[in-house]
Amino acid sequence: MSLHIAAKKGEIAETVLLPGDPLRAKWIAETFLEDPICYNEIRGMLGYTGIYGGKRVSVQGSGMGIPSSLIYCHELITAYGVKNLIRVGTAGSYQKEVKIRDIVLAMAASTTSSINHSKFKHANYAPTASFELFMKAVQYAKDHQIPITAGNVLSSDVFYADDPESYKLWAAYNVLCVEMEAAGLYTLAAKHGVRALAILTISDSLVTGKGASPEERETGFSEMVRIAMGTL
Repeated sequence: MSLHIAAKKGEIAETVLLPGDPLRAKWIAETFLEDPICYNEIRGMLGYTGIYGGKRVSVQGSGMGIPSSLIYCHELITAYGVKNLIRVGTAGSYQKEVKIRDIVLAMAASTTSSINHSKFKHANYAPTASFELFMKAVQYAKDHQIPITAGNVLSSDVFYADDPESYKLWAAYNVLCVEMEAAGLYTLAAKHGVRALAILTISDSLVTGKGASPEERETGFSEMVRIAMGTL
C-alpha cells in the first residue's frame, strides 16, 4: 500500500491505463476487462485490475493536471513496479484538420507547466513518448483501420485561459491539441526508465468552438481505449 493507493503488492499489473476521471476508470474496467477487481477507493480515485486478451492490465484514475497525475504515476512506478503507463484522455484541438472525435498520439509534449524548469534550470527538457509503445499503438490502429494523428501536444496548467486567442501561437508551431498531463508523465517515465504514451480523443476544438456530444465522446473514447489495450 502506498500513500494514495490502497493496493497490496501484486494487485496492480505492469501495464496501467490512466484516465483522469475515476468514473471513466470504472467504465473502462467494466467495459473492457474480464473479472475486474477494484483495488483503490482512496479519495474516490478508483483503480481496477482485470484481464484483457489473456493479460493482466490495470486502470487507475489520476485526476486533472500534472500535479495530481504525477502523485499516482510516481506511486505506481516506485511502489508497485509498473512498467507501462498509458494516458487515455480528452483534448482540445488547435488545428482545423484535427476534428472532434479524432485520435491523437502524443509523440512529444510541450508544456506551460514549470515542473521541468525547476529541474533543468536555464534549459528546456523535451518530454517524449516511449518509441516502443508509440509504434505498437500506430501498428494496432493501422491493422484495425482506426484513423490517427500523431505529433506534438501541449500540456497546459490552465484549463480556462484568460486570452482565448493564446492557443494560436502554439498552433502556428504545429502543436496539435491541448491536454493537461502528458508532459509530466513523459518526464517521470524517463526518469525511472519505464514506458509512457498519451492517447487522446479530441472532445473540443478551439478553432471552431465546437464540442463533442456525450455520445460522441463515448464512441471516441472506446476506440482510444482499444488502441491502448492493443499495445499489450
